[in-house]
Amino acid sequence: MPELTEEQKRDFEAAAFRRLVAHLRERTDVQNIDLMNLAGFCRNCLSNWYREAAEAAGASLSKDESREIVYGMPYADWQALHQTEASDTKKAAFEASRPKDH
Repeated sequence: MPELTEEQKRDFEAAAFRRLVAHLRERTDVQNIDLMNLAGFCRNCLSNWYREAAEAAGASLSKDESREIVYGMPYADWQALHQTEASDTKKAAFEASRPKDH
């Protein structure tokens, strides 16, 4: 494995994050509950992690602001445009594997 500088690591990680966020913005058919049930994280988790990183660096972001960064629009708008009602099966799967911080 090549030796990467800390700056390169940061830049590559940031690029990968931007690509993941862009991908999730395009895949509006994939619901957050689907992501949670399959991967244990969702768009809201990403926005929370982003906000936590900002706060650790001394920058203040609200929950709504960090969600808008991830969703590309206000969360309420995304919900109205793309969120569907989860089936009872999906809800049960989520409750069975729900992380303690959700």
